[in-house]
Amino acid sequence: MTKKALKYRSDALAVAHKTAAGLHRAGVIDKGTMREFDVSCLTTIEDLSPKAIQTIRERTGVSQAVFASYLNVKAKLVSEWERGEKKPSGPSLKLLSLVKSKGLEAIS
Repeated sequence: MTKKALKYRSDALAVAHKTAAGLHRAGVIDKGTMREFDVSCLTTIEDLSPKAIQTIRERTGVSQAVFASYLNVKAKLVSEWERGEKKPSGPSLKLLSLVKSKGLEAIS
């Protein structure tokens, strides 16, 4: 993943990260500290309950099928998440976290 592709929790953190990266290049911040800073600036991932997933989708105002298209999954899987039959993980959970914090525009 390139640095340009990162999704930050806020614009302020994006600027702070750019500054820290410059300090790292200048040798003021070591590699371990920079790694920790990288993680702290990114959108956090949390487990989502079935109701939370449904609420995120309903807040965006789209159907399960449209929501599934944005997430690049099958509509049946979104339905299973919302009923609690399956739990999202990996990239799907990251995308759901982004939609929760920044809206559907963040992944479109």
